[in-house]
Amino acid sequence: MAERVARVEVFSITIPRETPYLGALREGERINDHGYIVRKGNRTVYPTVDRTVVVRIETASGAIGWGETYGIVAPGAAMAIIDDLLGPFVVGRDPRDVSVIHDDLYDLMRVRGYTGGFYLDALAAIDIALWDLCGKLSSLPLVKLLGGQKHERLPAYISGLPKPARAERAEFAAEWQAKGFDSFKFAAPVADDGNVAEIATLRERLGPKARIACDMHWVHTGEEAVAAIRTMEPHDLWFAEAPVKPEDLDGLAHVASKVSTPVAAGEEWRTVYDLVPRVARRACAIVQPEMGHKGVTEFMRIGLYAQAHHLRVIPHATIGIGLFLAASLHASSALAAVECHEFQHSIFEPNRRLLLGDMDCSDGFYRLPSGPGLGVEPSKEALKLLKRL
Repeated sequence: MAERVARVEVFSITIPRETPYLGALREGERINDHGYIVRKGNRTVYPTVDRTVVVRIETASGAIGWGETYGIVAPGAAMAIIDDLLGPFVVGRDPRDVSVIHDDLYDLMRVRGYTGGFYLDALAAIDIALWDLCGKLSSLPLVKLLGGQKHERLPAYISGLPKPARAERAEFAAEWQAKGFDSFKFAAPVADDGNVAEIATLRERLGPKARIACDMHWVHTGEEAVAAIRTMEPHDLWFAEAPVKPEDLDGLAHVASKVSTPVAAGEEWRTVYDLVPRVARRACAIVQPEMGHKGVTEFMRIGLYAQAHHLRVIPHATIGIGLFLAASLHASSALAAVECHEFQHSIFEPNRRLLLGDMDCSDGFYRLPSGPGLGVEPSKEALKLLKRL
């Protein structure tokens, strides 16, 4: 007799943090009444806490799958979509029809223009939870359901250097280098002395063999991005991430054609349909799927499409409590084109207590969680923090 979904529940989790993401507030930045700040360097809103949206799907037999998506701003939006719209359409379905369910839910709102944003974030959480269930029902880790494990271990790069001064950021990177990490990415919006000074200081401190990338945070025009990247290239820039606004496909293609540094993009995409026109324009060399925005089904579609077009894949990872990070590691381990994976240490390390399982990142590599499905689940402390809409 086929398994059937009996209930879909959605929760938010809020975790206080000492220093806001990307580091201390800069001049002119302030916290508003809802706990948000706008970074002057990229005009983007961030919370001053860690916050995530978690989905729990239970079958009639009592099997449980966990999923997660972005909840850093307006978590109630994704939660309402799951609670009022998507969840009821999952109840009664066989969870092992996960990709079919994904496409059915996508079709519900596609003609109304909901091909991104909160709608697909909500869908991503459900998709991850269903894949977790598939693994648990078959007693297999997720990577085995996705075609098998191509990578025994995944190289990780240190993302973000949340210290107030350039010299301190370089020293902080060196501390991670001493722990076995050889790849790093700095955030241009908080490179207070400019990108060239930032990468020059990092290069001097880390040496010639370290890989150093720059996250440009979508703030430039095409011509501005070309000029900025060229100034960093003498310092052996590994890749330039998000050099132009997400909607500026022409600008992205222009940058890719005018610099020698590989251009990376894709964190904000939701589906493979976002990748197709960029591949056609040869607009990037590195694809950065973010599991929390895509879910397993679309992550794999993007990864396989990139792989078929000989692009490199270096997944993005803002991790929440770690459920969608675990999903990302499983999917990445199944894709030959994945060469490295982002490590958001400033979130992973403080929040690891909220997850059960043996997922880890040390000595420059991720360790894939073992066990069926995702191989991780919320800890008792995390369960106490769950809040309904």
